[in-house]
Amino acid sequence: MSSVRESAELFAPSPDVVAQANVTSYEELARWAERDLEGFWAAQAEQFVWLQKWDRVLDDSNKPFYKWFVGGKTNIVHNCLDRHLTTWRRNKLALIWEGEDGDLRTFSYHALNREVCKFANVLRSMGVTRGDRVTIYMGRVPELPIAMLACAKIGAVHSVVYGGFSVEALHGRIEDSQSNVCITCDGGYMNGKIVELKKIMDEALKRSPTVEHVIVLRRTGQDVAMEAGRDYWWHDLMALPIARSATGNRSDTAVMDAEDPLYMLYTSGTTGKPKAILHTHGGYMVGIGTTLRWVFDLKEEDRWWCAADPGWVTGHSYIVYGPLLLGATSFMYEGAPTYPYPNRWWSMVEKYGINVLYCAPTAIRGLMRFGEAWPNRHDLSSLRLLGSVGEPINPEAWRWYHRVIGKERCPIMDTWWQTETGMFMITPLPVTNLKPGSATYPFPGVEAEVYDEHGKPVAAGEEGYLVLKRPWPAMLRTIYKDPDRYVSQYWSRFPGVYFTGDSARRDSDGYFWIIGRVDDVIKVSGYRLGTAEIESALVSHPAVAEAAAIGLPHEVKGNAIHTYVILRAGHEPSEGLMEMLRQHVAHELGPIARPEKITFVPALPKTRSGKIMRRVLRARALGLAEGDLTTLEE
Repeated sequence: MSSVRESAELFAPSPDVVAQANVTSYEELARWAERDLEGFWAAQAEQFVWLQKWDRVLDDSNKPFYKWFVGGKTNIVHNCLDRHLTTWRRNKLALIWEGEDGDLRTFSYHALNREVCKFANVLRSMGVTRGDRVTIYMGRVPELPIAMLACAKIGAVHSVVYGGFSVEALHGRIEDSQSNVCITCDGGYMNGKIVELKKIMDEALKRSPTVEHVIVLRRTGQDVAMEAGRDYWWHDLMALPIARSATGNRSDTAVMDAEDPLYMLYTSGTTGKPKAILHTHGGYMVGIGTTLRWVFDLKEEDRWWCAADPGWVTGHSYIVYGPLLLGATSFMYEGAPTYPYPNRWWSMVEKYGINVLYCAPTAIRGLMRFGEAWPNRHDLSSLRLLGSVGEPINPEAWRWYHRVIGKERCPIMDTWWQTETGMFMITPLPVTNLKPGSATYPFPGVEAEVYDEHGKPVAAGEEGYLVLKRPWPAMLRTIYKDPDRYVSQYWSRFPGVYFTGDSARRDSDGYFWIIGRVDDVIKVSGYRLGTAEIESALVSHPAVAEAAAIGLPHEVKGNAIHTYVILRAGHEPSEGLMEMLRQHVAHELGPIARPEKITFVPALPKTRSGKIMRRVLRARALGLAEGDLTTLEE
C-alpha cells in the first residue's frame, strides 16, 4: 500500500524553470555519481575554499565510521563569511530578520562577520577553546546564528537546544555535552506571549556543575535573575575592548581538519535518553552547500526563507550554514505563522519579496484551515520555488500549496532527510516531474533502497524498510560518547547499510513514497497500513484540516484503527460527520482501512518541529507511560 493516496497526476516544471535551473539533467548527475562517487563529490568540494587540500576523498577502512576529505583543512565559517568579504558580497544582505512584534533588523555579510568576530572573542575570553562544547538555548533571533558561527569560528562545538524545551530536556543535554558555557535570552516571543528562557535555564543549571558562565541576550526586557560571577549580559560583553578588537582576518578563524566536529544536535528516540548526533566541518559543508544550490536553485538575487527554527537540523543546514555558504540572502522570522492573524507569513512574503519558501507540511495544513482568502489578499508573485520538509506531505496539502500559494507555477521540492543525514537525501530537483506526495528520487550520489525484513529489495509497489547503501559527505560521524549505540542504532538492522528507521515504497517509475517511521505502521487483519495514508485520506475530505491515526489492540483484527481529527473552520463534530468520514476512508483506501473510531479534537500532540507524536496518543489511549516527552510542544 502507498504512504499516501498515490496520484496519477504528473506535474512537469515549466520551460522557464528548466531553462534557468542550476541543474540541467538529473540523469547525467546520477550517472556521474554512480560511475565515480569519489570524483563526483570531489568536484563539488572544489566549489569551496580549502586551506589545505584533502589527501583522500573517502576513507571507508573502518566502516561504519566513514571519513570524508581526509587530510583536508578548512573551517565552515571561512566559507560562510571570510571568503565573501573580499568580493562584492561584502555589502550584500546576508540576513533579514523580523520579530513577532514587528522589529526589523538586517545584516550585510560585513556586519554579520563583525558580530561573529566580536562574539568569538567574547567566547575566547571566557576560556572556550577548540573542542569545547557550548550549549545555546535561545529564541529565533539573529544572535542565535551569530553564536553558532562564533563557536565554529574558534573550533568549539555548539549544541543548540530548541528554545522552549523543558527544564529536564535542557538539563539532560547540558549534562551530556558537559558544556561549561551556556547562551540564552531573557525570554522569547511566540504567539504574543513570552517564553521564559532564562528562568528555564536557571532551573536546568541547578544540577549542572560543569557550567561556569551564562551569557544572556536582552530580547523582551523583562526582569530576570542574574547570578553574580556566572551570568553576563550579551550587550555588556560585546561592548568590552576584547570584543571590539576583532579584525575579521583569516587568522581569527581556526584552521580545522575536515573531520573535526562542528556541532552536536540531540534527537530523541521513543524511549531512553536523547542521542547527540555529531557532524563535522568538511563533508557537512560540501553536502549542504551542494544540495541547497541544486535543489532550491538559489540565485544571487534571491531571497530565501527556510521557515524552520535554527534549533532543528533544518535550521542548522538551511537557515544558518547552507545559505551563507552560497552567499545568499536569507530571511528569518521570530514568531508563529498565524500571529496576530493567519496571513502573517503571506504578508512577509509580499513585504520582503521572498523567492523561495521552505516549510513543514504541518504548517501548510494548519494554514489551510483558515481558507484561501488570507493568502489571496497578498501578492505572492515573487515566489518561484516552494519546499516541504519534516514529514511526508499528503497530496491534498501538496495541491493546496501548489495552487493557492504557488499559483500553479512554483515547483514543490518535497525533501526527505534526517538529523542524522545532515542534508537532503531523497528530493526532486527543479527539472524533475513531480507527483504530489512523493519525494521522487535520491539526490545524485545517494543510493536508496527498500528492503523486506530479510534485507532483500522488495518489488515495485511493495512497502518495506528504507535504507541507504552508500556513505554521503554530510552523514553523522557517531553518537557523542556512544559509538556502540551509533553502530547498533543505524548499522546493525541490515549489516553494511544505513537503516533510516522509516518505511517506504518505490513505484514502477522509481519514485519513492515515504510512509513514515517504521513504528507508524498498523497491521489490520494481516494488512499493513501506513498511518500517513490513513491520515491523508481523512485530510482529503473538505471538512478535515488535520488527522492522526494509531493502531490499538483488537481481539479479531489484531489491531483496529483509531483516528483523531481536527475540523476546518465552519464544520462541527457530529455522529453523522463521523460516519461520513469513516465511509470516506473506506472509499479511498478500501474497507480494511475504515477507522474503528474517530475522535474530534481541538489539537494534536506534536513535536516543536511539527511532527505528530502518535506514540503519545497510543500510550494515552492504553493508559501506558508516555516515554520521552522532551520534544513535545506545549
